[in-house]
Amino acid sequence: MNSLFSKLPLLALTAVLFAGCSGGSGQDVQTNVNQDVSDEDTGIVYNGPSPSTDDVQNFKLNVWDKLAGEDRCGACHVAGGQSPQFVRADDINLAYQAANTIVDLSAPALSRMVTKVGGGHQCWRPELSVCADTITNFIAAWANDSGAEVNEIILTAPPEREVVDSKSFPDTPDTFISTVYPLLVENCASCHAEEGNPQQRPYFGSKDHDVAYGSAKSKINLDSPAESRFYVRLASEGHNCWPNEDNPAQDSCAYSSGEMLAALEAFSNGIAVTEVDPGLHTSRALRLEIEGIVASSGGRYESDVIALYQFKAGEGSPMAFDTSGVEPALDLTLSGNYAWEGNWGVSFDGGKAQGSTSGSQKLHRLITATGEYSVEAWVVPGNVAQDGPARIVTYSGGSDATNFTLGQTIYNYDFLTRGENFGADGMPGLSTPNADEVLQATLQHVVVNYDLLDGRSIYVNGELVADDPEAAGHLNDWDDTFALAVGNEVDNQQMWQGTVRFLAVHSRVLTPEQIVSNYDAGVGEKFFMLFGVSHLIDVPSAYVAFEAQQFDSYSYLFSEPFFISLDPAATIPGDIAIEGIHIGINGKEAPIGQAFANVAVTINSENYSPDGVPMSALGALIPLEKGAAEDDFFLTFDRIGERTYTRVDDTVLPEPTETNIAEQADIGLRIFGEINATLANLTGVDSATPSVAAVYELVRQQLPVSEQIEGFLAAHQAGVMQLSVAYCTELVSDSSARASYFPGFNFGGSLDSGSRDLIVDPLLAGLTAAQVNVDGEMQTLATQPDVATLKTHLYNLINDMSSADTQTAVIAVCAAAGGSAVMLLQ
Repeated sequence: MNSLFSKLPLLALTAVLFAGCSGGSGQDVQTNVNQDVSDEDTGIVYNGPSPSTDDVQNFKLNVWDKLAGEDRCGACHVAGGQSPQFVRADDINLAYQAANTIVDLSAPALSRMVTKVGGGHQCWRPELSVCADTITNFIAAWANDSGAEVNEIILTAPPEREVVDSKSFPDTPDTFISTVYPLLVENCASCHAEEGNPQQRPYFGSKDHDVAYGSAKSKINLDSPAESRFYVRLASEGHNCWPNEDNPAQDSCAYSSGEMLAALEAFSNGIAVTEVDPGLHTSRALRLEIEGIVASSGGRYESDVIALYQFKAGEGSPMAFDTSGVEPALDLTLSGNYAWEGNWGVSFDGGKAQGSTSGSQKLHRLITATGEYSVEAWVVPGNVAQDGPARIVTYSGGSDATNFTLGQTIYNYDFLTRGENFGADGMPGLSTPNADEVLQATLQHVVVNYDLLDGRSIYVNGELVADDPEAAGHLNDWDDTFALAVGNEVDNQQMWQGTVRFLAVHSRVLTPEQIVSNYDAGVGEKFFMLFGVSHLIDVPSAYVAFEAQQFDSYSYLFSEPFFISLDPAATIPGDIAIEGIHIGINGKEAPIGQAFANVAVTINSENYSPDGVPMSALGALIPLEKGAAEDDFFLTFDRIGERTYTRVDDTVLPEPTETNIAEQADIGLRIFGEINATLANLTGVDSATPSVAAVYELVRQQLPVSEQIEGFLAAHQAGVMQLSVAYCTELVSDSSARASYFPGFNFGGSLDSGSRDLIVDPLLAGLTAAQVNVDGEMQTLATQPDVATLKTHLYNLINDMSSADTQTAVIAVCAAAGGSAVMLLQ
């Protein structure tokens, strides 16, 4: 222990006590190609009759104003032009009448105006789906302002399909390794592997066979190998085709796709068909994207959205498109290590999505005009060990210069913003409480608010978790040369690991009620799956329904099952017991995720209503096998009505195996919160004291986050010493506090050999590095360093400080003791 104490520096006195903080505007913003739509005025001026009702005015503001330009719908659908004339400029009331024939305010995405553009008619953006989504948002905003009931789901009967035998992916990758894998690792691993350059997910070229196999499943169609993504990518899209070395003249894509198809067929032929257990009581079968009923996530408040990202583009697209409809479109260019998720979203592991500086100027222009804003996101943090703060979303010019930043530090969300009362780096920031561990590595809805008068606040999953009600001040210092980025800082120095599934920037703060509404609306594409059970019970058009969605690239989420009949005249004959629901996929029950196995409900005439009977509030993740368009789902029941199935558990746990674990250190480090609490206890200074609280907020990101001593860095020691100096300065500057802590020492005199123990002994006692009272007997703890050795180090420091004034010397000795290994190690 003595040697460890001497290896960790006592005090870099000159650097810590007298060095100033650096300034500057931050690193250069990495520039992207400007993909923005022009922000020029459309030139359309309306001079016709006034809107006759509030609803007509809402139509004009949300739809007509956005589509009347000649680059959109104003070239054709005008007075005397093509019907319907919904952007005519002579009479907004007539335009309103025409628009009502092609919009559905209760389900905006189903509007004819949307489907027509989505099918290729007059799209002004790079992707048809982007135009469709943008117009959907226009119509939804109209519906919300008009108070329309949006997105009422009408349940309709799916086609009757029996559960059939199917091929399923084997549990082990052996057959895959001998057939498809050699082609992938030889021709695709340069990108699609952990060590790829550029690194691209999914990692189906990984050296780890399990990783490669898991990543490849969604690209393979076992029932029809020629429809596999691996084959189509080569045969139809010419992606990374490889030549025939024996016949260089042969077309490379024809050759490589032929090789791939042969390998896929060999893989499929080596898999036996999974036969459905005839003893099971099964529902009818459904596929998520084919027979599922879309449950659109309506009810969102988006009236003041100025940038909106739903991350729908999917694999192959290098862009995340802004579908807010507010010009210019602030599209984000993807780079580095990123991957599109199956149910909307982009995951980052060193990658980034960044907009151009010119496009990002609309954030500056519109937010500084209102003096308030909200940033709203659905995120899945990759882990709870990230700091920096790691940048989830940032509008900035580098690590030291931001307009706003939503970040992560361990279990905390951090909100940094530049403003009248905050620095160029957004500090001091607002964070969620350390002890609450609000941030978790799961899907969460996060909103940060900034209001000119009411200050800053952070909401997670609809609840207020942190706020700073002091007046925040104006935003006049914002810099309009910064860029919006997701997943990393614009200078690539603060990477974040995780998935962003939705992002919106609002030019007004969201109210608590609006935040709850947006949280309840959820994220991603959801479906209702109605599993037919009328063949099992005597109820017409009877279904056990689930809300379901593809959760990510590897799993589905099934939740909140309910029983319902779609026959309005249906009656429930007596009591119908439903117990032990299991989810099946591709001919067999899913091996994991059977959260509904303990369901036990009884349906009867007393509890049944036309809206159905809830059966469980749980959710379950089911492994993805073939993809949302091909995986065939069904339900099985241990009991349904008069039918029962006796389940036999034949699972045999394997014998435990010995594992050689590397030798672990007997000692560890105090982490950031423990360091702060220990220094407060050592000095007697309250950690809430403004001077030390500000320093802790500043250095918290560079304090240790793990107890493992092998991870200790020089940067950790610098942060410890800076915080220790802050506590000691506060102690020594308070004449009453120092007199109580160092009794008998004269601060008007000098610190020398005659008085040094009056300073050193209280500090060592505070560190329990001296004798302590154990059951009435003074003892030296065996795990603490030798007191004489500690005193020698501190005496040497006092000698070196002979030319300093007494107060500075005492601060130095206090900080050396507080910032030493005696405090840091545990």
